[in-house]
Amino acid sequence: MISHKSGLYLPTEKAIVILENYTKEFRYNLKLASPIILGMLGHTFVSFVDNAMVGQLGTAELAAVSLGNSFLFIAMSIGIGFSTAITTLVAEADAANDTIKVKGALKHGLLLCTFIGFMVFFGVLLAKPLMYHMDQPAEVVELAMPYLNLVAASLIPLIIFQAFKQFADGLSQTKYAMWATLLANVVNVVINYFLIFGIWIFPKWGIIGAAIGTLASRIVMLLFIWLLLHYKKKFKAYVTNFNFKDIRKSVLKKIINLGFPSSLQMLFEVAIFTVAIWLSGILGKNSQAANQIALNLSSMTFMVAMGLSVAATIRVGNQKGLKRFSELRRIALSLFLLVIIIDIIFAIMFMVFNNWFPTLYVDETDVKNFVDNQEVIAIAAKLLLVSAFFQISDGIQVVGLGVLRGLQDVKIPTLITFIAYWIVGFPISYYLGLYTEFESAGIWIGLLAGLSVSAILLYIRFNYLSKKLIQQQA
Repeated sequence: MISHKSGLYLPTEKAIVILENYTKEFRYNLKLASPIILGMLGHTFVSFVDNAMVGQLGTAELAAVSLGNSFLFIAMSIGIGFSTAITTLVAEADAANDTIKVKGALKHGLLLCTFIGFMVFFGVLLAKPLMYHMDQPAEVVELAMPYLNLVAASLIPLIIFQAFKQFADGLSQTKYAMWATLLANVVNVVINYFLIFGIWIFPKWGIIGAAIGTLASRIVMLLFIWLLLHYKKKFKAYVTNFNFKDIRKSVLKKIINLGFPSSLQMLFEVAIFTVAIWLSGILGKNSQAANQIALNLSSMTFMVAMGLSVAATIRVGNQKGLKRFSELRRIALSLFLLVIIIDIIFAIMFMVFNNWFPTLYVDETDVKNFVDNQEVIAIAAKLLLVSAFFQISDGIQVVGLGVLRGLQDVKIPTLITFIAYWIVGFPISYYLGLYTEFESAGIWIGLLAGLSVSAILLYIRFNYLSKKLIQQQA
């Protein structure tokens, strides 16, 4: 047998050395991604607090929040998708020490995000009447209508906030958005507590109180990050003295060319989860409430992968700017490996605690709604089992999108996501959900299929492009 002392390695030793080549990046990947993850979990925690508190009012109220948010998710995906182009451009310009391009990316991105924020707000208001034609429970629709008015308005500060967040992320300064989001959560929890349940001198407004909390928290979040960046010396030059008269079409075009496909990628994925909400509504308010519970929990684990995806965009964008393509591939592979390990842990967690997690959202001691609540818990427990299986696929596909976004490859990934979710996933969800005994679980099996196809194809795309760049440089 040959030992490593001779300069050669045994097969197992060689495998360990190769693995360490990727695992040594884990620490920095997590350091960069952790503030992003916490910030994104903060966004999801706003929904968790709304759902957990509203769930105490009854399953109809929880289903109404789910239905209202389904419209919001689609609108959010458009705005947030566009804003990701800012991170890509800022990361590349920062690696090249081009401060003029960094500021230009923020200025033009901020202008576009403000415009998009108002557009999606009005779009949601115009789309509201569709709820009456979607075969949703009547009581759920009536509750959702006024709730949606207020949460739709929160899209404006949220998407403007995203412009500042993506700018800071592009500079690898990921903690500031996290602080803003944590503050927003405190505001949301406090307002929810007083206005949902009518504590102290405040009126009991139910889900309207939850909507007010969401709107107020997002306004605070935007103001906080702007003030923070404005008064931090290292950012002040970038976020002050904007000359909006000097708008370059070439920069706007570049952001749109990167942002629009990214927006479509996010839209295709978010839309199929939104359709899952609507299909669940056809099955009844309890199915819809259970879907909302499973979706909220899955969103929390997804935000961890999403944070790693943003880190992938930043790190790959930096390496692209430096034209270090072998390093680019190694770092990207380290992120794929890290997300797989993390999502295996989440999958196990969902399998073990699938019956307990839903009890966080509904009151098992509520005699009046006892039967409904037990049905919601049972359905949600099944959905979490399916969710356990798609954790890994979901992680791989979102990191894959982040890596390819860092490479500024957005058109082919957009086509991939459309095929995966709407050619593969949607037909399976529709058929199994409405025409078989699988019902709600069948809807989520379709989601699993779509995410798996997306993960496989996006990884193949990255593998092809990264090897091609290395060969061209050789």
